[in-house]
Amino acid sequence: MEIPRALVITGIAVVSYLMIQAWQKDYANPSQPAVTEQVADAGNATPDLPAPQSDLGEDNGVPSAQAETAAADALGLPAVENTQTSSSSRQIEVNTDVLRVEIDLQGGDIVRLALPDYPTHVETPDQPFVLMEQDATRTYVAQSGLVGTNGTDSSAGRPLWSAASDRYTLNESDNELNVDLTLSQDNGAQIIKRYTFEKGSYLVRVSHIVRNQGNSEWSGALYGQIKRDGNDDPGLSKQGWAPMPTYLGAAYWDTEKPYNKLDFDDMQESPLNLTVEGGWLAMVQHYFVSAWIPDPQQRNHYSSVHLKQRDQYLLRFVSPTVKVAPGEEKVLYAEFYAGPKTQDHLEAISPGLNMTVDYGWLWFISQPIFALLVFLQSGEVSIFGMDIDIGGGVSNWGVAIILLTFIIKAIFFKLSATSYRSMAKMRKVAPEMQRIKEQNKNDRQKAQMETMKLFQREKINPLGGCLPMLVQMPVFIALYYVLLESVELRQAPFFLWINDLSVMDPYFVLPILMGASMFLQTRLNPTPADPMQAQVMKWMPIVFSVFMLWFPAGLVLYWLTNNILSIAQQWVITKNIEKGND
Repeated sequence: MEIPRALVITGIAVVSYLMIQAWQKDYANPSQPAVTEQVADAGNATPDLPAPQSDLGEDNGVPSAQAETAAADALGLPAVENTQTSSSSRQIEVNTDVLRVEIDLQGGDIVRLALPDYPTHVETPDQPFVLMEQDATRTYVAQSGLVGTNGTDSSAGRPLWSAASDRYTLNESDNELNVDLTLSQDNGAQIIKRYTFEKGSYLVRVSHIVRNQGNSEWSGALYGQIKRDGNDDPGLSKQGWAPMPTYLGAAYWDTEKPYNKLDFDDMQESPLNLTVEGGWLAMVQHYFVSAWIPDPQQRNHYSSVHLKQRDQYLLRFVSPTVKVAPGEEKVLYAEFYAGPKTQDHLEAISPGLNMTVDYGWLWFISQPIFALLVFLQSGEVSIFGMDIDIGGGVSNWGVAIILLTFIIKAIFFKLSATSYRSMAKMRKVAPEMQRIKEQNKNDRQKAQMETMKLFQREKINPLGGCLPMLVQMPVFIALYYVLLESVELRQAPFFLWINDLSVMDPYFVLPILMGASMFLQTRLNPTPADPMQAQVMKWMPIVFSVFMLWFPAGLVLYWLTNNILSIAQQWVITKNIEKGND
């Protein structure tokens, strides 16, 4: 009957439509307003500073961006940035085994951050991927400081910190590196802004040590913010006719939901205004994330601001106001993460931060698939937060994908067998179905009744051939998200010409082989009675081959391996049915 084929085609169309809708809803970059104002040094000049929580009313919050600007004006804090000129002479460099950082002494901000373990391109392994930077075309920086009555940052400008050196390096024999920026205030307070880097870590501790050597009480609050423009993700793969879509925007944690998206459109229309204990704020892009993690024991105020004229977005936190009596010393601190979206590391930093690895609406399928893939590749398994190395990993992500395909195929073996058995029986009775159709070509209802009797006599379920196939589609989609989002597969080689499984096959070999395998598989299926459906099924391998040309090579490798295993299983079942053994 036509019903099974129609269901298959409808199912494929529905799944494709849902994927496109999901891309457009969650991942497509919003159109951004044109930049109408040029700022000579927006990244290094005075930021749009927040007011301390204690000065913003009983709820410690800001009802809107306009109210925040008004509150800042009332405290003498700047609502817009000045236009100080940038100078490379006031920047210091910090090098660790995993980070290349530049800090501007004017404000003490991170204005450039590169990742040497993650090259920009496979062909240029010595060129690290630049996650954060400030230049004429791009703004993505991490700013922090003290605001309030005695804060370092005010409407007069941002402080010029002093440093003992212009270059710091974490030695191989050391596990930690402290970079101290110092400042003396007129009120007698000595302030040290300390960046603490650790070996092998992308997490940086940012401390403001206030030593009140004056005669009056010191008062201020810590703030940290990420400033980014609305430009596209520079790390997004642009191979093929369109870049692979991933989420670009902000995310944050709150007590009601561990992972909340706040894209650029949302930041324009409904700015963030939230006070929570602990949590985190992040800017998310493909494979990488930057995030402020404030003191988890404090109630911090989270907010966002859209600087329309500059097409820039601020995502920030402000701590409660801290009082430091004369002769006392207190530390205001937060942590800043900038690096790859590796789930185990992010989960250890703060609850919910690992969810920035966004597997979409099928995350509950994607997570176990990813865990199994990691085990096959490395032999490591994570149990109750502990990483255990069992050994025996294949050390090749492509081989791991092939082994994963075998395992998934084994899980669905009986379900697939039911589908192939039904299609084999349909193929066997195809001549009889054609005879019934020709005998009753003027009576469609009788032809359908006779066909149903034939199915009952031969114990054929007309839906048995397509429903098992549709059940397996979520696994395919979940695997797609795993291959798209997991930074572990970024630039992961397979064999020969495949040197990056996360992007398309440069020579289209895998898609062509996949199409050939799909064509061979259709030859084992019964020919649809409807001529139109028969033509659709003939063209399906070509359509899918074209569709797969720009998919990640790892995903096409999975589909190709799955097709080969399916052909073997279907061929055996079909031959047994034709011999009358089933």
